[in-house]
Amino acid sequence: MTTLQRDWRVPRKVPIGKLVVAALLAAVAAPGVLASGQWWQYALAIAAVVGLIGWAARDLIAPVRLTADPDGLTMLSGFARQHRVTWSEVERIRVDARRHSRMLEVDTGEQLYLFSRYDLDADLDEVVAELTSIRAEARP
Repeated sequence: MTTLQRDWRVPRKVPIGKLVVAALLAAVAAPGVLASGQWWQYALAIAAVVGLIGWAARDLIAPVRLTADPDGLTMLSGFARQHRVTWSEVERIRVDARRHSRMLEVDTGEQLYLFSRYDLDADLDEVVAELTSIRAEARP
């Protein structure tokens, strides 16, 4: 059995884009909000900027969303917590294609993990194929 391990991570442009949007929002919204004198508008703008910065921080602190090896999967859960499952715990891996979105689903029966193309920086159908191949190595 080989020791194949594969990681999928957030592309670098995603957190950079979030930080750019946060900076633009702060630069554009702040003067207008401050001039209006409405405290709730100021609070909303600050919350949006802080939220975008926190979202980008997650991408920078924990960029790897999914790791697969012959023993199982490690997936990001919550802000930056890793959750490890063995292949025997994985009930199903599939791509759920809706009208305007596609998500990779890893179903363990107790938990459903969802990943977009922007979480993994890869075509989701190719990820399923690679996961299936790595999982096949785990079986005797």
